[in-house]
Amino acid sequence: MLRVAVVGSGPSGVYTAQSLVEQHTVPGVRVDVLDRLPCPYGLVRYGVAPDHEKIKSLQNNLRTALELPGVTFLGNVAVGNGPGEVTPRRLLELYHAVVYCVGAATDRRLGIPGEDLPGSFSATDFVSWYSAHPDAVPGGFALEARSAVVIGVGNVAVDVARVLARHADDLRPTDVPDAALAALAASRVREIHMVGRRGPAHARFTTKELRELGALPGAGAHVRADEAALDPAWADPSALPAAARRNVEVLRGWSGRPETDGPRRIRLRFFLRPVALLGDDAVRAVRFERTAPDGNGGVVGTGRFEEIEARLVLRSVGYRGVPIPGLPFDPDRGTVPHDQGRVLRDGAPSPGEYVAGWIKRGPTGVIGTNRPCAKETVGALLTDARALLARRPAEDPLTALRAAGGEPVEWPGWLGIEAAEAALGRRLGRGTVKIPDWEGLLTAARSTSGTPVN
Repeated sequence: MLRVAVVGSGPSGVYTAQSLVEQHTVPGVRVDVLDRLPCPYGLVRYGVAPDHEKIKSLQNNLRTALELPGVTFLGNVAVGNGPGEVTPRRLLELYHAVVYCVGAATDRRLGIPGEDLPGSFSATDFVSWYSAHPDAVPGGFALEARSAVVIGVGNVAVDVARVLARHADDLRPTDVPDAALAALAASRVREIHMVGRRGPAHARFTTKELRELGALPGAGAHVRADEAALDPAWADPSALPAAARRNVEVLRGWSGRPETDGPRRIRLRFFLRPVALLGDDAVRAVRFERTAPDGNGGVVGTGRFEEIEARLVLRSVGYRGVPIPGLPFDPDRGTVPHDQGRVLRDGAPSPGEYVAGWIKRGPTGVIGTNRPCAKETVGALLTDARALLARRPAEDPLTALRAAGGEPVEWPGWLGIEAAEAALGRRLGRGTVKIPDWEGLLTAARSTSGTPVN
């Protein structure tokens, strides 16, 4: 029997586990899906916006895969070399193979003065807060500000702008934690500037999300035609790829709108590059340099500057992988070096170690991109199976993890968390409401599993 550990229970990890147990090349594969959190589903649970119910329903598909025969979920298991963590070397003693599907856990930085001033946050911090991630900053966002700047023009930027612009009553039916919902209800943010350094044709959001942003009740979206027109494709987007063409067409429609006096206004700005966050004790404004197309798809600075007042700044310029202690890491790419998913140590494949998902290819693609990525890695692992089976794992992994002082949350514990979140929602007169803290999650897991969870 081939025993495999998959580290990470987001889409890439679940698709890897599913591919392993549903293949017919090597019979009897058993997969333990490990996660640092007591909850599965990764960014589908903690990254998809709460008002995107259709995308969040993908959890049902991931759940089906995690309940397949031969798959075991073990949450509350951290991989590393810190206290209470299991090292990659130890995992190789417990399993024939380990596949790391840990995603990209941090944000890219702007690298400009003032970036760390109070009032400046990564968009991921904000997403984690309203998504009830147990590691999230417990509030503290400057929602008393009247003006906010979102730096970036991708889907995460659209998500945070939309949540800032929504009326809190629209979020009440979602699983947003109660404290975040109350803070959003009390928000005084009225102007939201979403800013990109290039033009509309290079924006990375999907058209569906863009249209949704422009259809929010009481929140008019506006584009400045004079700066958008700097994009060569603005006047005639017909030669653009389909997705970019649709985005430009939507934005052109917004450029003709008069600015409304509604409760909130969303302004999409282009050809502005952030050069500094201004303020003494907290952010008060963002200084941008006007850019211009360089003729090769990039931009150049013009030496002209503009300041946008903002007491809240959310930086959304991409994700980045972080090193896993004990694994090789390419700091330039933010990935683990690999060949078709096989981890490379000093340029040679490391027997039994594999990667899939963002830690393999970088933070690119959509959720579905993880399927072919996982399939390639699984193909490499199965090709290596005969050699992997020549080594016998030291002992039963679950027994060993417990003996080392860990207390994995098994599937019944996760079901206990689900039940507790449903009960919390009923008490609050809402639907399911997420538990936002480690203590609450582990207490809920303990209540159903019957096993103490440290």
